[in-house]
Formats: sequence, structure tokens, C-alpha cells
Amino acid sequence: MRTAYRCRAYPNSEQQALLARTFGCVRLVWNKTLGERHRVWHADGKRTTYRETDAQLTDWKKTEDLAFLNEVSSVPLQQTLRHQHAAFQNFFAGRAKYPRFKSRSARQNAHFTRSAFRMNNGELHLAKTVAPMVLVWSFDDVDLASLNPTMVVVSREPDGRWYVTFAVDIEEPDAEPITGDEIGIDLGIKDFAVTSDGLRIPNPRHLERKARNLARYQRRMARCQKGSANRRKAKVKVARAHRKIRNARADFLHKTTTRIIRENDLVVVEDLAIEHLVKNRSLSKAISDVAWGEFRRMLEYKAERAGRTLAVIDRWYPSSKTCSQCGHLLDWLDLSTRTWRCPSCRTRHDRDVNAAKNILAAGRVAAGRDSGEACGADVRRQGFSLPRSAMKQEPPRARA
Repeated sequence: MRTAYRCRAYPNSEQQALLARTFGCVRLVWNKTLGERHRVWHADGKRTTYRETDAQLTDWKKTEDLAFLNEVSSVPLQQTLRHQHAAFQNFFAGRAKYPRFKSRSARQNAHFTRSAFRMNNGELHLAKTVAPMVLVWSFDDVDLASLNPTMVVVSREPDGRWYVTFAVDIEEPDAEPITGDEIGIDLGIKDFAVTSDGLRIPNPRHLERKARNLARYQRRMARCQKGSANRRKAKVKVARAHRKIRNARADFLHKTTTRIIRENDLVVVEDLAIEHLVKNRSLSKAISDVAWGEFRRMLEYKAERAGRTLAVIDRWYPSSKTCSQCGHLLDWLDLSTRTWRCPSCRTRHDRDVNAAKNILAAGRVAAGRDSGEACGADVRRQGFSLPRSAMKQEPPRARA
């Protein structure tokens, strides 16, 4: 399997100049190729192949205006064409949006394959550079000198920090020991997650806690004249504030998902339509800050590595309206109602805990750990989500 190690880098002035030119050439090739694809599609209705873009890049290098493309390594430019070709394949397959043009103020990166770098006793030498790049290695369980990466990605964040990412092929890790525990997770905004055993994980609200500082830096940047040195400095401060929020969010998600995967053999979550939920103007910022999509992505790859089972149930399954004791289904349950009493068995439910219990019951059916008597709807194990309607389960439920 493939994994990646990301560490801080401190290139010298010569390396920074060369990498800055490489970033500019990569951005130019991407934008120019994307413009040509767009023009050919609207003019002739034809798709551009990777071979055609490769031939265009060769022709551009021969022109006088674009001869500076020969000053940098050709590997990042070729990788840019491959990435754009893959992006269009995903777009036409319906898995991604239309590729966008790259901005010089956003995150910059360049991909180097084996032919454009070499590792010598833990030192990274990039193509067309003399001295090795200074790295800060923070993975104590991995020896940098014995690392054999298949690809190296050099990136520069908007706040000016440099990073190097090593893509490495490793052996499949050993599965985690069996714990015998299972958990259903109901995601929310007030509480980040409520589990089927009653545990509430509070929402840290990273963006809300840093909103005042971020707004102050943004106001300072807005007052600066465009193109001035002071505006560039203010923009770096805004990027630094965003980086702190992003790192705090990632740290919380990593710790939470790692604990969940280590402690449970079966993890069940809902298939939330996040792209539709963020269209709510009142909740879009809070939903984006809570990062449900990243939480599920981390659960998926960590469950695969640890040998755990991750079940994803249908988004239309009425987990909140179904009694986890008798299976009674309410006709309507308002969002402001946090607790309710079942009219059939008279059991009092906390809305979120009850939903988590129903999610776990449906996930057991999906994972083949239940006979199907539990209250549930269409569920399935890992993979891409497909919208499906809820199905009746036996025994039949009474209606409110």
C-alpha cells in the first residue's frame, strides 16, 4: 500500500529561486493547457488526449516566448499534464467538478518522480540543484536514510512555509487486536458526534474561536493598497491565521478517528449529503468548520489499515424518528425537538443517542453481524454513496 510522510523544508536562496520558477512554469502549463482544452471542446466538441497535450508542451518549448520552460525540470511539467488528464477523466465520469485555473496566490506545488530526485543517506537532491535540501524529520519510527520514495512533492503554502511530501510504498500493516466493541456515530453541529453508548464529543468550533483574530487581519489587509508590500505582509498574516485553524481542526480529527478505530471493531456512520447541506446560508459556515467529509475520509483509510469494518448507511434512513426499542416510526419530528417519548412503548429518547443506536443496528445488518431483525433501511459497507430509498423491515412498524 502507499502512504506519505510530510515534513517541513528549509530551502536555501538558490533552491527557492529555482522552485519558484518551477511553480510558475507548472502553473503556466496547467492554465495554458486548460485553456486549449476549453477552446477545442467549445469549437469542435472534441476531447483533448494526454498525447496531444504532451505534443503541445514540446512545441511550446521550441517557441521564443516560452523557451524559459526548458530552464526547469521537465518532470513536474509532465506530471501537471497527467494530473489534468486525470482531473478531466474524473469530471466526465461525474466524480469531480470541472478543473479550474490555478492562481499564483494559492498553494504552489511541484511533483518530482524518481528521475528528477535522488536520496543519498537521508539527503534529498532535486533535479538542477547542487546542495541537498534541509529537512526537519519528525517521524521517530521511520528512518529517513532508509526511505525509498516513489515521488516527492515540494510545496509552498500561502503563508510562506515550505513542505516536502514523500510518497512511499509500504507493506500492509498488521491488523489491530479484536476488541469486541461496536459503535454507531450520529454527527451534528452542537455536539460533533454522539455515539450509540451515550458518549458526546463536543464540537471544538475552531473557526468560531479564531474568528475575531481572523477578521482583524482581514480588515488590515483590506485597508492596504493592492500590489503594495504592506498588503503582501498582511496577506501572509491572514494565511497564517487560516493555517492555525486548519492544523487545529486536523489535529482534532486525527485524534478522534484514531481513538474510534482502535477501540471498536465495527464503526457505523451516516452517508450525509454535505454538498447539499452547505447550501443552507444559516449553517454553511458551521458545517464547513465541523468537517464531516474529512472525518469520514479519515475513518475509511484508518479502518482499512487497522482491519476494522466501516459501514455507511443510507442517508434517507430515518434514524432520529425511529424508536430504537420497538421500531415505532414517527410521521414527523421537528429539528428543535431534542427529546421525545415513543407513543408505542413509552420509552423516552434523547434524539441524538437514539439516532446513534439505530445507526449501529442498521450497520450490523450491513456488516452481516445481525439477522436483519433490527430497525434499519438500505445500508451497505464501504464505497461510494448512491441515493436509495428506505425499505420496510420486518416486523412492520406502527404509524404515529
